[in-house]
Amino acid sequence: MNAKILKRAPVSQQRQIIDKDSKADIGNIVEIEINGKDFKVPLGVTILEACRSNGIHIPTLCYHEDLCIAGVCRICVVEVEGMKTLQASCAYPITNRINVWTSSEKVRKARRHILDLLLSEHYGQCYTCHRNNNCELQTLAKEYGVDFFRYGHIQERRYSVDRSSFAVIRDMDKCVLCKRCVRTCIDLQEVGVLEATYRGDRTKISTFMDKPLADVICINCGQCINRCPTAALKANDPSDEIWEAIDNPEKHVIIQTAPSPRASIGEEFGLPPGHSMTGELNTALRMIGFDRVFDTNFSADLTIMEEGTELLLRLKKKLVDKDDNIKLPQFTSCSPGWIKYIEHFYPDYLDYLSTCKSPQQMFGAILKTFYAELHNIDPANIVTVALMPCSAKKFECNRPEMRSSGYKDIDYGLTTREMAQMIKEAGLNLPELPKSNFDDPFGEASGAGLIFGATGGVMEAALRTVYELVTGRQVPFQNLNIEVCRGFEGIKEASILLTEVKPEWSFLEGLELKFIIAHGTANAKKVMEMLIRGELDDYHFVEIMACPGGCIGGGGQPIPTSPEIRKKRAEAIYKEEMELSVRKSHENPHIKFIYEKFLTDGPCGHISHKLLHTHYVRRGRYID
Repeated sequence: MNAKILKRAPVSQQRQIIDKDSKADIGNIVEIEINGKDFKVPLGVTILEACRSNGIHIPTLCYHEDLCIAGVCRICVVEVEGMKTLQASCAYPITNRINVWTSSEKVRKARRHILDLLLSEHYGQCYTCHRNNNCELQTLAKEYGVDFFRYGHIQERRYSVDRSSFAVIRDMDKCVLCKRCVRTCIDLQEVGVLEATYRGDRTKISTFMDKPLADVICINCGQCINRCPTAALKANDPSDEIWEAIDNPEKHVIIQTAPSPRASIGEEFGLPPGHSMTGELNTALRMIGFDRVFDTNFSADLTIMEEGTELLLRLKKKLVDKDDNIKLPQFTSCSPGWIKYIEHFYPDYLDYLSTCKSPQQMFGAILKTFYAELHNIDPANIVTVALMPCSAKKFECNRPEMRSSGYKDIDYGLTTREMAQMIKEAGLNLPELPKSNFDDPFGEASGAGLIFGATGGVMEAALRTVYELVTGRQVPFQNLNIEVCRGFEGIKEASILLTEVKPEWSFLEGLELKFIIAHGTANAKKVMEMLIRGELDDYHFVEIMACPGGCIGGGGQPIPTSPEIRKKRAEAIYKEEMELSVRKSHENPHIKFIYEKFLTDGPCGHISHKLLHTHYVRRGRYID
């Protein structure tokens, strides 16, 4: 396999932090004084970075590791000798020797007054807030000893809560104008739904013409939620309806769990990032009252069978039948945020998408057809819940075309955060629970399905299967680990040569199968522009995930998030995958079973097309 990292400009051009290691290597070191002590720091790092790297705490609010520098909240102000005013440490690059005080009387008073002003505009009480005990404003108030409202406290709402979206709820009365959501939407994701409007004390974060989220180009990715320091943004939580279904003896309530929540939910119970809780979570879900606990990795394996077959059929039609209507490269369709993105911004290119539904939706269709028949259950009494790392999954399960079973295929989408709250509400402490397995017949899945949770995972899983189906040999990588698919570079490309192929795939002999992997819609935009310019004409397969890092960085994952946290979650997934006995989708015995007993005309056959595929047509509309 030949591989190279595509060099692309960073999402934001505003970041002023210079990589410490690279600067240190060439000797660009500056001596500074912080709180009376001398330190050596790389040229160009900010005061905030210099302090953090030396164990000196400076509070922040608008600053976030994933985002460009804004310097708007002023919580991080410090005193710099010779400067008339306090300086925002997050936006002050060190280029020469300076003397800095991070906790002088002047600094402490300024931070306290800033907090008091923020609190005076902050509506509501902490004990009724879903971010209680995980709110950065609340943490700062405690840190600075705020025990009364110095400048008063608003008692009545100024804004109505926007509940129009299936995915995201906005409460601007809790907004602190840090603009993290704006920078996330514009810089990190390059969608541009949110912006700061008006000026002075009239400033607020708005959508286009102040329209509800459901009426603008929001892709429901939830990345704004993960970076909001307060409760101004949250996911649309269906847990009350799920509790009602669980408590109804006439309902058969099934939950499927995706790999990413299992690798991150421990963080909600005090564990550091990087602990997979699959077995403990299965036990908790049964104790809560779910009738069946199934593994989404099963339908991820199903997705690989369908999507891989679709790719091979496209190649045959293109190379053998010379059908110019066939679009290549084929784009993955697992990420609902990415699907919403291409529908909004590139509707003329929907034909490049795989027709496969996501694993979540495939599972729902199977549960309300094959499973219902297998166990003689009226599908009208089956309630399907999907535990996902993604707020966009809430929108996806409510799309009107996602009813191929004759019913709503997936009734509710739950985020990792919401599931953790349900577990706590049931009086359970997840890390203390014993481990248990998934239920049959959808309880066994392959490692290929598991690695869907990290960027590049779908591609790696597909290659393991497609290569073996075509050549009869497993991919030539140690332990099946296709390392070039892994990592967090924004865009990666690679290729694998197909040689000594099976007779039925002779037209692929000598083909260099070329593919691209991208995560985050800012990188998706770059890939789409490459497609438009004709730079992808000789590529065959493209994986795109809407969220940074893929599903492990989804909008429903525990808060906070950072590059290091996402890395630890991915490591947990890859570690668990190595422990599984089956690591290729086509070797999953339950996959073989369902094609023998139900999807009898095979992958991409008539039955699977009816239940597991959705056909895109232009302008974002669908036909089945």
